[in-house]
Amino acid sequence: MQIVITAVGPDNRGLADPIVHSVTGLGANIAEIQMYDHDQQSVFSMLTRVEIDSSRCQELQDSMEEVARTTGLSVRTWSPQIKGRKPRLAICVTYRHETPLAVLRAIRDGHIKADATVMIGNREKCRHLAEQFDVPWENIADDGGNPNDERLIHICDEHQVDYIVLARYMRVLPASSCWKYAGGRIINLHHGLLPSFPGIRPYQEAFASRMLTYGATCHFIVPELDAGNQIIYQSTFTVPPGMSCDEIIRRGQEDNEPHCLVEGVRRVVDGEVQLHFNRVVAVD
Repeated sequence: MQIVITAVGPDNRGLADPIVHSVTGLGANIAEIQMYDHDQQSVFSMLTRVEIDSSRCQELQDSMEEVARTTGLSVRTWSPQIKGRKPRLAICVTYRHETPLAVLRAIRDGHIKADATVMIGNREKCRHLAEQFDVPWENIADDGGNPNDERLIHICDEHQVDYIVLARYMRVLPASSCWKYAGGRIINLHHGLLPSFPGIRPYQEAFASRMLTYGATCHFIVPELDAGNQIIYQSTFTVPPGMSCDEIIRRGQEDNEPHCLVEGVRRVVDGEVQLHFNRVVAVD
């Protein structure tokens, strides 16, 4: 069975050793290790992907809890091979309703075989969607829309979320949050084609370049913003010469972006793709 272990905490010596020794001591095969020191923040981050006999998964979890206790690290164990239930999604939103509405409808209609466990917002604009679909709602921001990133992770832990879906959630997750749910557990909808048009104004930048093809990108989140190697799915649409930028944006927001996110989430929860060494791979 495949298990993803993430560990994040204050940087110190010897933090990786107890994790490696614990998993190998249980007979696990290590398939991937990533480690990173955030020097300015003095933060240590580590991802370990292992293959272990399913009968020893509880021992592994107990061992990681002991590592967390002795090192002070925030340690999580998770398996993409979800059995006996549907994957649990946290849908994060800000202002725009089109993409979260599309995901909720796709879940309701059985196109996305998952449960919307919680909706998390840094504004109140999409609260009505949570109420409409009977999904718990959490606002994690202050009056200025500044989110409490630690609370976001706490809510996801509390709801035992498998995947965090950023449905036009217009805030950048800090590196520590990305590492805590690393390994292909954070799915983002970027409203432009990557890697050509990153940033917050991809429609305008493409329009300034006189493009006739526009698009959206569904990708896994890694600590590097809008990095180009984690693309799950891209969808495009073409426009005639002379179409206004406002009309292009409307078409993208109302039609193309919802389709892109729904298909990307479906591919992930159906187990068609996973993230390995920060690259998307097809699953046989």
